[in-house]
Amino acid sequence: MPQTDQALAPAPAPTGLRERKKARTRAAIQRHALRLFREAGYSATTMEQIAAAADVSPSTLYRYFPTKEDLILQDDYDPLLEAAFRAQPPDLPILEAFRTAVNEAMSQVPPTDQAEALERARMAYTIPEVRARALDHMFTTTDMIATLFAERLNRTSDDLEVRVLAGTVIGAVMAAQQRWISDPDADMFGVLDRALQFLIDGPGHLGNRPAQGA
Repeated sequence: MPQTDQALAPAPAPTGLRERKKARTRAAIQRHALRLFREAGYSATTMEQIAAAADVSPSTLYRYFPTKEDLILQDDYDPLLEAAFRAQPPDLPILEAFRTAVNEAMSQVPPTDQAEALERARMAYTIPEVRARALDHMFTTTDMIATLFAERLNRTSDDLEVRVLAGTVIGAVMAAQQRWISDPDADMFGVLDRALQFLIDGPGHLGNRPAQGA
């Protein structure tokens, strides 16, 4: 049986003073950037304007966010998800383990951050320059999920069935994101949970279910 890829260690929580300061600076920069994008538009906002609004030097801004697209696409949720997934009981079916891990990880995200995540998701889908870069981020996320699944299944992350399973999960996430974007009143995590539950139940039940709204 093939061996799994070496486990990726979850990023440590910012517990030290220096780490907490970096996390606050990063969050402040991103918050000011979103405000400027909202007020002036993405294309009209420069990195220099964002640095000035956040009261940091341009070099500091680029150290945290190398590109303007990163201000929308980057977040700190993957380490939360990785840790939660690896903590699931080994006898729990893999998709149920992933769904539970998502719920546990997202429960750690404050409501204000949830609102910002929804706003960034809308920007990622509606701003052409960001949408193109978002595809690269989606591939990276697929690789991360495939690595997690491979560890649990004792396979390699390039195994075809592992990649198909990871890609299916990403498809569910994308469908949930599109619902968030089209319906501002939708419960973003509730929609994602429904999408993952649909995968667990299997598409064979689709014809026997009434249509559901958000």
